[in-house]
Amino acid sequence: MTYDPTGHLLLTPVDKDAPARVQRLRELGLGERPEPAFDEFAHRLADVTGAPFSMVNFIDENQQFFAGLHTPEGTHSGSDLGAAAAGTGGVGRYMARDHGYCPHVVVRRKALVLEDVCDYPRFAGNPVVDEIGIRSYMGAPLIDRSGVALGTICVVDTDVRPWGRAGLETIKALAAELMEQINRREDGRF
Repeated sequence: MTYDPTGHLLLTPVDKDAPARVQRLRELGLGERPEPAFDEFAHRLADVTGAPFSMVNFIDENQQFFAGLHTPEGTHSGSDLGAAAAGTGGVGRYMARDHGYCPHVVVRRKALVLEDVCDYPRFAGNPVVDEIGIRSYMGAPLIDRSGVALGTICVVDTDVRPWGRAGLETIKALAAELMEQINRREDGRF
């Protein structure tokens, strides 16, 4: 964690690996457009966890991109999630890097479970709490075979959720499963 010149705690961690991540995402052809396979994975992630929102999220130096997205209505537009974050009422496949918890997961390279984000001062002040109403989060990094954390899979809810140890194990297993799919894709073995 770092502080700005006024002494305030910055909520988004410094990401020294972002340039390598951007290069690797380009090599893999990921993070620039929505993909039906990732939308399907996000839908499955929502089914397995019972979460209303789920994402396959790739992160570059400035923003997050939801290549896979599931919303409560089953749509892939994300307008009900991302419009508040964008402040425009538009489609929400993009989110600022300082919104949400996925940038923390990518930098720390470990799964993160927040049953109630308001229980953690470090996370309670994140813009998604007030702008979107996020109250719980669970995410795991997508670490590829080269060791680069490409992004995350995550689920969020506007209610407090008792994810527990079972939730942690589930999100980690699903992240490993998606990385296997990405590896097969890279190898040409869809």
